[in-house]
Amino acid sequence: MRFLFFAIICCFAISPVVAQDAATIQWMTWEEAQEKTKEEPRKIFVDIYTNWCGWCKKMDKATFQKPHIAQYMNENYYAVKFNAEQKDPIFFNGKEYKYVKQGRRGYHELAFAITRGQLSYPTIVFIDEELEVIQPIPGFRDPMEFEMMMTYFGFDQHKATPWPVYQKNYEPLRKSKARMVKKANPEDDCP
Repeated sequence: MRFLFFAIICCFAISPVVAQDAATIQWMTWEEAQEKTKEEPRKIFVDIYTNWCGWCKKMDKATFQKPHIAQYMNENYYAVKFNAEQKDPIFFNGKEYKYVKQGRRGYHELAFAITRGQLSYPTIVFIDEELEVIQPIPGFRDPMEFEMMMTYFGFDQHKATPWPVYQKNYEPLRKSKARMVKKANPEDDCP
């Protein structure tokens, strides 16, 4: 009896930790993302930030903390959180990128390269399975705006559908999942 009680208590104590992990984006290093892409090809999502950027911190809290966004990102991308002012060199796609000192601060060559020379913070970057930049997008994005973007590139809609068309016809993930569940249980539709 005591063992059963102890086992039940342990399950309740552990389950919030598991649920919390599923509800947060699993950020990786550049090296980890590239290795994972070799094992199981996926797109890479990059959040380019700096320590002093207020909008970067706001996007972390307002957008990246949403459970449905974290779940989609973890299932469809390898996510990299990249400080554009970090000083360590990074090897990416066969090339070494370094920190460049400029005035009191500086920037990382890789941040400059994947933003196509348009450094601003935050910037999100979508990279395909062959490690080629699909699109850098500067500025803060709220949860709905970001959800549209991550699914647009995640579902490869950028290859066939213009952004304004996708945006106009977009159905939020939570609505589309609810509709799929409803279709899976047609008896629920009976009067």
